[in-house]
Amino acid sequence: MNFPANLKYTKDHEWVSIDGDTATVGITDFAQQELGDIVYVEIDTKDKRLEAETVFGTVEAVKTVSDLFMPLAGTVTEVNPALESEPEKVNTDPYGQGWMVKIKVDNPGDVSKLLDADAYQKLVS
Repeated sequence: MNFPANLKYTKDHEWVSIDGDTATVGITDFAQQELGDIVYVEIDTKDKRLEAETVFGTVEAVKTVSDLFMPLAGTVTEVNPALESEPEKVNTDPYGQGWMVKIKVDNPGDVSKLLDADAYQKLVS
């Protein structure tokens, strides 16, 4: 299983990549394996400001539907358009082409509250 050291993680299995006050968010390799084949991603929160740990969308796999949680408070500025026609990108490339949203983070300092790769790996082991 892959846990890139340059990313931050949540207990809800989202990963976060920070660039200034912009965060790119997706679900982890662990999460996509647990869900199985992803068939649909629904995110209707573009341009909405949400608090950390609130639901920003859902991901539907063959056997289940799972909520997606905001890792940090902020405004969803972009939704990955590729996931509309190719939701399987979340399975094949969860840390790359399978990203879900970009967020303008309210307080970039809140990133320090997220898990590093070692802590996340211990959480899922």
